Amino acid sequence: MTLETEAVLDRRRLRRRASLWRGLAVLAVALAIGALVQFGSGTSSMIGDSRQIARVTIEGIITEDRKQLELLEKIADARNVEALILFINSPGGTTTGGEAVYDAIRKVSAKKPVVAQFGTVAASAAYIAGLATDQIVARGNSITGSVGVIFQWAEVTELLGKVGVKMNTVKSGPLKASPSPFEPVDEASKAVAEEMIQESFRWFIGLVSERRGIDAAAVPGLKDGRIYSGREALSHKLVDRLGGEDEAQRWLEDTRGVTKNLKIVDWKPSREPAFGLLGDGAMAIVRWIGGPTAEAIVRLIEHRAIATLQLDGLVAVWQPLENR
Repeated sequence: MTLETEAVLDRRRLRRRASLWRGLAVLAVALAIGALVQFGSGTSSMIGDSRQIARVTIEGIITEDRKQLELLEKIADARNVEALILFINSPGGTTTGGEAVYDAIRKVSAKKPVVAQFGTVAASAAYIAGLATDQIVARGNSITGSVGVIFQWAEVTELLGKVGVKMNTVKSGPLKASPSPFEPVDEASKAVAEEMIQESFRWFIGLVSERRGIDAAAVPGLKDGRIYSGREALSHKLVDRLGGEDEAQRWLEDTRGVTKNLKIVDWKPSREPAFGLLGDGAMAIVRWIGGPTAEAIVRLIEHRAIATLQLDGLVAVWQPLENR
């Protein structure tokens, strides 16, 4: 073997080793970023005894989130927390999710003042969360309201017929597992679904009347499920004032005696990595890279429409895309 051949082979070996080490380095960085993401999403902001106002963000689709409910319970018991600001930016979610959040916020309110600050949208189950607070502050252009409940299912009988698939069902009673996507809805099943919807709707409307001190029937469009801007909601007494976080803190200081100029500290529930440790690391790298392509990837993964498809049962959510 000539010296030239040996040199070529050596260079190839060096390139393979360099590629291996580069791959291991990228993997290590991804794991490290994933670990930082996981650690950063924990409750490190709770450490310390300094007096503070806690801030909790409710965003995305609302479900019965055990970690979030535990976080609210910790805030209720935290002696160094004088008050809670809820920043709500959500189109809603399941009715049980809204009910669970409502009950948890009421338990916090029994021990310390709670004020909601509405962001771009706080509708349906998100408005239920706002009803649980002592004061609601909304932007003039916040979208809120959408008081109501829906129950949706797909019917695929015609599609199955076109592809030659027939579903056979044996069940203990005519209303078991009905309505079903695999058979046309009958009047009895539809009546049961409508009864559940109306019962949940009465509960929702009752919360509005009780917590806001208004006659829900007297508010134009409320029982029809319409949405309102923040200014419209203020005129109908669905919110208390217009503004942002400064206005929320001012209300706490002037009305509830909270110490002035307290630091507002974010409290976040601890989370398991949504896509695994390596996956969350990759997501963090995508965000760090930035640019239109990276933003499109993040939106695709986290898009609200994908989460909506995973909801079961009765839903209180504003879905503007369906109304186009």
